[in-house]
Amino acid sequence: MFFLGSFRTWLEQLLLNKGGDPDYVQFTIIITLSRFLTILIRLYERIFSARAVKSAVMNQAPIFIIGHWRSGTTYLHNLLCHDKNMGYMTLLQAVAPEMMLFKGRLLGNWMTECIPAVRPMDNISLSPDAPQEEEFALANMASCSFYHQWVFPRRANYYFEKFALLQSLSPNSLSRWRKTYFRLVRKIFIQTGRRRLVLKNPANTGRVRELLALFPDAKFIHILRNPYDVFPSTRKLYKSMLSMFALQKITQEEIDHNVFTFYEKLIKKFWAEKDLIPPANLVEVRFENLTTDPLAQLRRIYGALNLPGFDAASSDFKQYIAAQAGYRKNTYALDRDTIKKISRRWRIFIEAWGYQPPGD
Repeated sequence: MFFLGSFRTWLEQLLLNKGGDPDYVQFTIIITLSRFLTILIRLYERIFSARAVKSAVMNQAPIFIIGHWRSGTTYLHNLLCHDKNMGYMTLLQAVAPEMMLFKGRLLGNWMTECIPAVRPMDNISLSPDAPQEEEFALANMASCSFYHQWVFPRRANYYFEKFALLQSLSPNSLSRWRKTYFRLVRKIFIQTGRRRLVLKNPANTGRVRELLALFPDAKFIHILRNPYDVFPSTRKLYKSMLSMFALQKITQEEIDHNVFTFYEKLIKKFWAEKDLIPPANLVEVRFENLTTDPLAQLRRIYGALNLPGFDAASSDFKQYIAAQAGYRKNTYALDRDTIKKISRRWRIFIEAWGYQPPGD
């Protein structure tokens, strides 16, 4: 995910984190060389696409899928992307966001060989053309991304506070985030043939105010899930992502602390900014309802947000839903102490959404 990003950004991150742990020197060198050797490709694209990106007029504001990680954002995103009127960022574009014009088969074939057939955290299928969240692309373009935490996890709180919550940022850093994100979204818009974008990014859950500043008419779909399922699933996400990308080691205790703390802060930030969204531009969905009757929930989403095209897309939705019929979600057995800790730490959310501890 991080081989083809900005060389300057990589150097900034290495300096900020004083490199990685000694065990990962080989991977650090490989990433450094890969980014250095592709500088000219990224420079070529920036020069020759600058005018088109700058002049792109988005006549329809994006649809943002938000919600904490492991709350069902990927499933909802994959569903909505089967509406042919929707545009989205692909995995290939997320890996090489400054090389989108480099459309040769070489890059796609390389990715096909490198990536696993399924995501290790949940066994969802992967391919270069599959929908992907733009936070990876943001991390490959600039330093202002929360996903640098996957490479340098010991500074996870720093990345979360500054770039998921957009707090404690200098005016220059906030301006850089706005400009980079806006440029990225316009690039995706151009690459999709100027279709309306549906963007899935859990980190955006804490950025509602800034997203509305960039896209005042944006529509939001917030998906939520039983916190007793979110915790073990997020814990597994961290283990999977860090095993693939981290250049630093952290303990299980640090991972658990981050899962608990980031969830609390992210949802509270969303609650604090939620009322900024016009009621007609926000709909909330429960993951459990989405998986029980996905077509009915999609119909509700289209109706609540006044989105056209549900009837035309329904056959494609049904085909995808049928193809996923054999998919089985991961199941987790929580010990009593973990259940008690989740109940204590996340009680405000559990009570607000009406969930119950396992076994009750």
